[in-house]
Amino acid sequence: MTVLLDAARERQLAQASPLFAEVPGDIGVSFEFFPPKSDKMHAQLWDAIETLAPLGPRFVSVTYGAGGSTRERTHETVARIARETTMPAAAHLTCVEATKGEIDDVANAYWDAGVRHIVALRGDPPEKGKPYATHPGGYENAADLVAGLRKLHPFEISVAAYPECHPDSVDQTADIDNLKRKMDAGANRAITQFFFEPDTFFRFRDDAAAAGIDAEIVPGIMPVMSFAAVSRMSAMCGTDVPSWMATLFDGLDDRPEARQLVSATIAAELCRRLYAGGVRDFHFYTLNRAELAYAICHLLGVRPQISAEVSAKENAA
Repeated sequence: MTVLLDAARERQLAQASPLFAEVPGDIGVSFEFFPPKSDKMHAQLWDAIETLAPLGPRFVSVTYGAGGSTRERTHETVARIARETTMPAAAHLTCVEATKGEIDDVANAYWDAGVRHIVALRGDPPEKGKPYATHPGGYENAADLVAGLRKLHPFEISVAAYPECHPDSVDQTADIDNLKRKMDAGANRAITQFFFEPDTFFRFRDDAAAAGIDAEIVPGIMPVMSFAAVSRMSAMCGTDVPSWMATLFDGLDDRPEARQLVSATIAAELCRRLYAGGVRDFHFYTLNRAELAYAICHLLGVRPQISAEVSAKENAA
């Protein structure tokens, strides 16, 4: 308990120092995309990838639709990222509506395509409003999936964490126990659901540590592109939306440029306060748009990386 209190006091002192004044550039970032459904969305996705790639992300991940509804498009997108860029690509994989053999086949196909990182998830029920049920012959949950992947190949494996508790969990203790099972099964790190208050993450991180979880927990950051859309998503996943956010976005529905400025400021301030509490890695939910994530990274001191060869030529000139 003393250690946790000391850590809290250190965070309070650190948060008094503004990150933006002297950004050290010692931050690691990663980005999440979703597979495109049309030619226009395909162009938008690759524009986002090309914009964010120079920031040197630790990895980029591509989501997987409920019930495997985007299986082929996810595979195509991840495989192309692995093939045509230098960014490590991570593929989301869920337990929903598939047998162990079918999921293993997908994982093997990723390995054959050069993908070495899987984001292993239980997944959402394919039909909204219905409770989750394990597919006959399928993996029971994310911990079971992690254990199965560990038997196939030496994947790097990320899993999900829920600072405000997964909607299907009985309580926060049960939720953290489930996260512990996923880590014990062989996951390398956890990436959190999005949240909007730094103390939400700090409390969760402290509770996870108290439960014996010593693996990396990376905060998931959701820049607000549409306040109405984020409010809907938050209601579905149990994320609290502070009243002050509604106040800041009020009146900006028809002013997208002003809304982006407000959104970037809110997300960057959240990251600044997380940084003050010792966080050095952030995962951004981009919704296939690069502008906000790029702006936030810039505020945090992340700059496009220049190769040694290019740098040498510039210095010679």
